[in-house]
Amino acid sequence: MGEARHPNYPGELSTEASAAEKMRDGRELGARARAIHLMQAAGVPFLVGGAYAFAHYTGVYRDTKDLDLFVLPQDVERALAVLAGDGWRTEHHPDGWLAKGFKGEYFVDLIFSSGNGVAVVDAAWFARALPGRVFGQGVQLVPAEEMIWSKAFVMERERFDGADVNHLLRAVGPKLDWDHVLSRFERYWEVLLAQLLLFRFAYPSDRNVIPDRVMTDLLSRTVETLRTGAEEDRVCRGDLLSRVNYRLDIDRWGYTSGREQDEHERGATGGTGSELQDPGRGDG
Repeated sequence: MGEARHPNYPGELSTEASAAEKMRDGRELGARARAIHLMQAAGVPFLVGGAYAFAHYTGVYRDTKDLDLFVLPQDVERALAVLAGDGWRTEHHPDGWLAKGFKGEYFVDLIFSSGNGVAVVDAAWFARALPGRVFGQGVQLVPAEEMIWSKAFVMERERFDGADVNHLLRAVGPKLDWDHVLSRFERYWEVLLAQLLLFRFAYPSDRNVIPDRVMTDLLSRTVETLRTGAEEDRVCRGDLLSRVNYRLDIDRWGYTSGREQDEHERGATGGTGSELQDPGRGDG
């Protein structure tokens, strides 16, 4: 027998919408549709993300083990109360960036931040959301710019969302608000540059979907770092990409945690964990 697939293995990728549902029975799909209906009926603002939003933008369909609903941090308790009132079991995930609702063995994720605490859901997500349909219901979808922002940091050994970023860029790159993308990545511009270089490698015939001004801006910043040289502080920002894979650097090799430094500078509170620590997270 072959090695068992990791829980985050994406499964079959297809351009056929049926691929997203053929491994799920009607009760599970019904639970997901029910969660959307409950939120809408209660007037809780939410955005559909994960595999459903990804398919809307890219035309790439895949099986997903749950439904990802993105909510504002201040609306999490209200959303959980709505589900609990319908008989769902609810819980806060200990890593602090999502909550869950369970209908028997089926579940939905209520996501209000990212695993590294950077991509916090805010009003801009809702202002830029696009309409779509999921389970026959009109919904608002997570904007492509915010999907790229949050996915760009997922670089665990067992999960790397760079291919998702590339597919989003290929599909909607010319339509993106690049000024907004640059503003989201302002503190993390090297992460964006790395993703864009990977895109240029993967799709050499589609390089023009990224505006020249964006590449020029980011490459100019890179040249400036060559002039200024290495930073004096011994910091490892790798734990913004993977807390697990860079733990040794911080615990044993004397690097300061870049993640803790980033949280301090942003005035953020800690409490979010790595992707690896929660293999049951949404399919993002």
